Amino acid sequence: MIGRTRIAEFLMTNRLPSISSFYEHVQAGGLMAYAANYHATYRRNVALVIDKIFKGTKPGDLPVQQPTEFELILNLKTAKALGITIPPTLLARADEVIE
Repeated sequence: MIGRTRIAEFLMTNRLPSISSFYEHVQAGGLMAYAANYHATYRRNVALVIDKIFKGTKPGDLPVQQPTEFELILNLKTAKALGITIPPTLLARADEVIE
């Protein structure tokens, strides 16, 4: 957490907007993230993988699972501090807006 906070502080000090692939970076002060919803992917896949292993599938034979859910997170506090206006259409598409 300290690393994300330091990165966010550096970006704000240097007035640099940031786009990340991790929700936690936006919570720490980054501008936005567009990322796979790792919690949904985990919930969806863990039971399937365990079931297949218990039924005899070797872990090395399991296919790689791709995320199917993505989310857009915006930090309006950071946008305001950077003097960036987020278009209403982008705000409407956001899955979460941090104010």
